[in-house]
This record gives sequence, C-alpha cells and structure tokens, in this order.
Amino acid sequence: MGFRNINRRTALRGLGLSVGLPWMEAFASASDFSNRNDGGGPCRMAFLFVPNGVHLPDWTPSRMGYGYDLPHILQPLENVKEELMVISGLTHDKGRANGDGAGDHARSASVFLTGAQPRKTNGSDIRAGVSVDQVAAKYAGKNTRFASLELGCEPGRSAGNCDSGYSCAYSSNVSWSSESTPVGKETNPRFVFERLFGAGGVKERDAEAEKRRILKKSILDFVLDDTKSLQSRLGKNDQQKLEEYLNGVREVERRIDLSSETTDLDLELDYPVPKGTPSDYGEHIRLMCDMMVLAFQMDRTRIATFMLADAGSNRSYRHIDVPDGHHDLSHHRGDAAKHSKIREINRFHVQQLAYLLERLKNTSDGFGRNLLDQSMICYGSAISDGDRHNNENLPVVLAGGGNGTLDTGRHVKVNAETPMCNLFMSMLQRFGTPVDYIGDSTGILNELTI
Repeated sequence: MGFRNINRRTALRGLGLSVGLPWMEAFASASDFSNRNDGGGPCRMAFLFVPNGVHLPDWTPSRMGYGYDLPHILQPLENVKEELMVISGLTHDKGRANGDGAGDHARSASVFLTGAQPRKTNGSDIRAGVSVDQVAAKYAGKNTRFASLELGCEPGRSAGNCDSGYSCAYSSNVSWSSESTPVGKETNPRFVFERLFGAGGVKERDAEAEKRRILKKSILDFVLDDTKSLQSRLGKNDQQKLEEYLNGVREVERRIDLSSETTDLDLELDYPVPKGTPSDYGEHIRLMCDMMVLAFQMDRTRIATFMLADAGSNRSYRHIDVPDGHHDLSHHRGDAAKHSKIREINRFHVQQLAYLLERLKNTSDGFGRNLLDQSMICYGSAISDGDRHNNENLPVVLAGGGNGTLDTGRHVKVNAETPMCNLFMSMLQRFGTPVDYIGDSTGILNELTI
C-alpha cells in the first residue's frame, strides 16, 4: 500500500474484514468527499426517537435565546450546551387521530420522521410516508458503503395489532423507504459491529466472525499486516491518530464481548435476545451510540436513526430506582409522584444523548472540526405529554453545527402549529439534499440561523 494510494476509502483488510480509517493528514485531498457544504467535509445526520413524551415542566428552558437554562431533564447536556438548540413549539398534526380514533403511540412513531398520517390497519396493507432519513439516503447514500444505518434497543414486531388497531410495524419503526416499506432496525450491537467491519456478503461475514470468536481474537489482530504497512508510511501525527482510533475500536469490541447473553430483566420480551445484547439498558444504548460514531468516523454512512425504545414502551427502569413501566407512568393523571418518576426516565434518556454528543465532539474528522461540528443530531418524541397524548409543542433538541450552518447555543420557540417537517426540510437543505416537501411541511425554519 503505497503512500500515493492512501485516501479516504483506504481500508485495513484481513480474514473477511474491512476496517475503515478516520480522516488523516496523509489523505490525498478532501476531493474524496461528496455531500460537502461550507465546512469542507461531509455532513452527517441522525435522528433519535424516545417514546411516551416527556415531563415538559422539567424539560422546557425558562429563558429564550442565548444564555438559556437547562432544566432538570436537560442538565446532562451541560458540556455540549453551546452545540445544541432546544426547539419549542413544533407540531406533528398527522400524529393526531384526525378521525382515526385511538392509537396515538403507533402514530407517534410512524409520523416521527415522515409527517404522514398512517393508514389504520393491523394487516399487511400498511401505509405511512417516506421518512426524512430515507429521503436523504436516496440522494446521498451512494457516496458511502451503507446508504443509512437503522438502530434500536427493542426489536418489536413487524406484524399483528400493537395499538388499538394499528399494525406493530408502525410502533416498531421510524424509518420508511416507501409508503408501505418500513426499514427494519438492528438491535444487537455485535451484529452492527460485524456489519460495519465485515467484508463481503452476510454469510461470508457471519462465517468469518464465527472463526474470530472461536480463535478469541480481535478483528484488529487480523488486519495487523495492513496496519503495520500503513503506519510505516504515515507521519507522526497520523500514526498517533491511527493508534487512538484503533484503540477505540478495540475497546468497543471488548465491551461487546463482555455483554451479557441474558434477557434484560427490566423488559418482558416474547422473542429471543441474541448474543451480544447487553442486559444493562444504558450500556446497550451507549454501545449503539458507539456504533453510530464509528460509522460516521469511518464514513461508512452519513445517515442514521436510533429508536431508544419502541412507541408505547412499558420498559421498567429499576436501575434508576423507577420499577414502574414507562408507558404506565406516562398516564400520570397529574400525580406528582408519577411526574417525578417520569422526569427521571426522561433525564436517563438525555444522559445517553449527552454521551453520544460528547463522543462526537471528542472525535476529530479533519478540516479543523470534530464530528459534532459536522453533524445534525435530532432528538425527540412525537408525543408531548404522555397523559394527554398531544402532538403539539413537541420536545425537540437539534445538536451539532451542520458544518457551520446552524446557530447553536440557544432555546428557540417557533410559532404554534409549525410542522415538525419544516425542521426536516431545513436539515435536508443543509445536508445538500433539498426537496420540494416532506410530509406536511410548509417551508423551512428560519429560526435556525440569526
């Protein structure tokens, strides 16, 4: 591997593996990148979904604009406060019944990234809309090995009745490649890891992964020759970057290996939990966040979605002293004790968001920026208050600099009934994939810049 051949698409290879590289000074130029904007490098985009709404009094900052405060639920974001916007006032009208009756939770997931009213059915004739991530993937996905990455922590079901006559497909998916095709999510960190680093087809990757497990060796042991060859051609700074990156990969792999094979006792599941799925929910989320960071760092994909839990999830949170089911608690009826428990669940989810954002912030991608600078990370729910099941004034955080196109460090309030899809239109514009509309959009959000 000669120096002149080192570019963004160079990979370390061995035993069915393809270990992508982070950005380094030795890369010939930034010309390997498409989907660029003012920041120089490619933009990344991710969407994180949480179910059952939030406790808004402990979510919503009391001050607008710069110098906003972080209420109890958002306090874990203190270290990245200047890299995000808290956006109040957005609405998902198509999450409302609009004549279809009950089923708010199923609608909340299906509408989250589509802005489209789902057809009420528990049969095979499901219909929603194309989600914003898949709109972007259609245009920009050809530039990376994977057009998009879909992650989750609860596998859910793809058929049957999960919510008042709505198919389980609606509750279990936020990503839709067509009106009738949800994009299934991967919930096992090991499988995601193997997909990101494996070469060849699925059967080949699985076979080689089994060989490595039998030999009890790291993937990095099998790319050692390529690694040594590359290091001999790198400058001192690049050698250090490569070593730090590979140490990070090895650490993630080690944590996956330590993951318990037992079912998460905080959630009663009627399906088998595959090897590599941690019993610790927080570790499960963080490993999935690590997968997203690695995928962005290696430029395997630039688009990701992550369901921290399925719509209407009744997971228990015993690890934070909340043994009650989340969905049950969300029907609080104004009970102060339930409010207190809900806000702790909300805060736990935000702690995991903070982990992802800090990992992105501490990961360089060249061009004088970090991955958070070059990303747009949208976090939120399509239900505002879990008791009312309302779909206006949604809890939304937009983090990252969008390659210098977002004016962050603010609490922003938009006009009542502003479609959530207007935010998606604004993100697509900055991502370099503008479209005429998505869902029920009426334009863009001018509030994202000053």
